[in-house]
Amino acid sequence: MGGSAAISLSLLCLGPERKVKCYNGYFVNGYVFHTEEYRHGRKTYNSGVCIKGSTSSEFEVDYYGRLEEVFELQYYSEQNRVFLFKCYWYDTTDRGIRVDPHCGVVEINSKARHHNVNDVFVFAKQCQQVYYTYTPSFRKDRSRVDWLSVLKTKSKGHVEVIQDENEDTSVIIGLFVSAFQKCFW
Repeated sequence: MGGSAAISLSLLCLGPERKVKCYNGYFVNGYVFHTEEYRHGRKTYNSGVCIKGSTSSEFEVDYYGRLEEVFELQYYSEQNRVFLFKCYWYDTTDRGIRVDPHCGVVEINSKARHHNVNDVFVFAKQCQQVYYTYTPSFRKDRSRVDWLSVLKTKSKGHVEVIQDENEDTSVIIGLFVSAFQKCFW
């Protein structure tokens, strides 16, 4: 093992520093996330979080929640930083989640909290952004008042391109990416 690698490993073994930085927003994976507290009074909603996971029965499950806090853990080296999201997680069992059989929309019971309230932290890099909304057609149905529809958003850093086999789109994509970066960065 090289000298710099051994030093880096020994610094990681010390654990994070005791100081933690807190933020009300973070940009990761092409998404702009804001905490639940920050979003109050604003028209945009950027605090919906989704992560892919698996259960003990080895089924893949999406976990849905709301971003409460953003933490930066700094290790004893400038390169070693970890960003964590503290989230309020919704229950993803049959009691708290359902899929509409007609259109496939995922619905979350906003009053059903995930049973393991001590497991609230995830790495920011694991997260995708979602938006929660009431389904307009169900507003009159009082039995569904606590249920929210989940809409997955697309990240701002990715572009979907449908390519014709006869076209070379690499030049077009390169121009689009450079124009996008000039506008937003």
